[in-house]
Amino acid sequence: MKTMTCRQLGGACDLEFSAATFEEIAEMSKKHGMVMFQKGDASHLKAMNEMQELMQSPEAMKEWMENKRREFDALPDE
Repeated sequence: MKTMTCRQLGGACDLEFSAATFEEIAEMSKKHGMVMFQKGDASHLKAMNEMQELMQSPEAMKEWMENKRREFDALPDE
């Protein structure tokens, strides 16, 4: 298991997610983002808008995901 925060995953808070794989932790972050979107949380909405801009370039989004995956892989197992 490895732990990353919402902020480390492109979000806006320090809520921690723990998972065995990057795919699992990314899904947890996505679900958290949807909850924050529904609540209208301003800081998360700002982070989501920044991600939307990044998604305009498939190459930039791919690079961002690869960097986050490397960051996850480099974390020590708990």
